Amino acid sequence: MAYDFSARDEFSEAELLEISKEAEAEATPSTVKVMLNEFKADKVALISALFIIFFILLVILGSFFINIPNIMETDLMGYYAKPFSNYILGADSSGRPIFSQLIVGSRNSILIAIGLTVISSTFGIVYGMVSGYYGGYVDLAMQRVYDFMMIIPMLMTIIVIVTIIPNYNAITLTLLLSLFYWMGTSRLVRSSTLAEAQKDYVAASKTSGTSNFKIIFREILPNIASLLIVDTTLSFAENIGVETGLSYLGFGLPDGTPSLGTLIANANDPNNITQYWWTWLPAAVEIILLCLAISYVGQVLRRTADSTQRKGS
Repeated sequence: MAYDFSARDEFSEAELLEISKEAEAEATPSTVKVMLNEFKADKVALISALFIIFFILLVILGSFFINIPNIMETDLMGYYAKPFSNYILGADSSGRPIFSQLIVGSRNSILIAIGLTVISSTFGIVYGMVSGYYGGYVDLAMQRVYDFMMIIPMLMTIIVIVTIIPNYNAITLTLLLSLFYWMGTSRLVRSSTLAEAQKDYVAASKTSGTSNFKIIFREILPNIASLLIVDTTLSFAENIGVETGLSYLGFGLPDGTPSLGTLIANANDPNNITQYWWTWLPAAVEIILLCLAISYVGQVLRRTADSTQRKGS
């Protein structure tokens, strides 16, 4: 009985090729593994990530156990109570507990910053990529809108709008801020997209009949992912300061709503700076630590995106 050795050889080669592909796929680490390795190598970033997660969980979950109207009531018996007396972090001039205000105020500031970052970054990325990809008259028209928005005095406009709105809340403030804080991301993404649109892989995709939508969001977008990660991370840290600054000036969240800005505003009184430091210092330290932690985590995410992009190329 004859045996077909050629068929056996062909089958073996195909099987070996398949095994080789599987081994190569297993050898190439996933994005999650790359990110975990980066965090293991950077202890400061790892501690920063754990701090951010713990802090956000603390303020969001802890705020559910706090009665906001009660903590904002005046208590003359708690006038400037010192830390670790009747209150964990003391009380302000109205006898309101600083710790409870810090928890609720942090939740409000962080949620506003998250919402502002998601809305403004999403719109800015889409606007910048469309403008940079199409170029020509489309880019010219879209950039004139950008230029018009840039000449508007942003801070004064926000203050005026907040003043004339009769009833507004955190959602209204987030949407209002989103109207102005997309422009920096848009200009950054546009310049990167203009450079990417001139490369060979974009020309090859156009030649093969790939739709513009797929070229923009499936080919160009991953190639500028590291830039977007850094920009979004820094924007999130900046947006925490945006709401805090407006509340500090008295044009942020409505009166009676705790915020990091209203706590830091206690430092406007010279006596509070020296004698009653607990009324403003915890909020100031929190913002500094939170922004630094976000910055360290953003660097790890950028390195992860760069590493994944190099392996995919």
